[in-house]
Amino acid sequence: MRHYEFVQAVEANPVIAAIKDDEGLEQCLHSDIGIVFILYGDIGSIVGIVKRLKDAGKVAMVHMDLISGLQAKDVSVDYIRNYTEADGIITTKFNLIQHARDIGLNTILRMFMLDSTSMDSFEKNGRSESVQPDIVEVLPGTLLPEVIQRLNRLCRVPVMVSGLITAKSEVYNALKNGAVSISTTNQALWFI
Repeated sequence: MRHYEFVQAVEANPVIAAIKDDEGLEQCLHSDIGIVFILYGDIGSIVGIVKRLKDAGKVAMVHMDLISGLQAKDVSVDYIRNYTEADGIITTKFNLIQHARDIGLNTILRMFMLDSTSMDSFEKNGRSESVQPDIVEVLPGTLLPEVIQRLNRLCRVPVMVSGLITAKSEVYNALKNGAVSISTTNQALWFI
């Protein structure tokens, strides 16, 4: 899946399932969910998790930072590319984004908005020419509308949100204020 096709797919799926265990995997396999963020597993199980999702016709994104046995090194990105059918990676590590793009993986850079220092980092990196993910995912997803709007003005790529979203109204609020989509482990929100 090419980068622009991936971004279009995310934009077409306002709610993305994030799975943190086998129960979530099973729910996704038997649903209309199109895109799945994999937030669990280890170097031995990730191949099978991704395969099951791909066999079910899903877009599979592996959160590199949460897979036991993988390190924040290019060789781990190579492992995902060479041994799984994943469509791409999610990471908080800037150094993995460019390598992943270079080898044909789609990328999501996950950033935490905790304070003004986080916002300064976002502003610096959001406009960077050197590190350019396909999408930036910002946490927590319950940011004020003005913050989501500001993030969109600062960033050259689409912004999505996740984390702490527990109600439909929070999903609609994020989307209404500029997030291209939200990701959540809350299964009740997957089907709104």
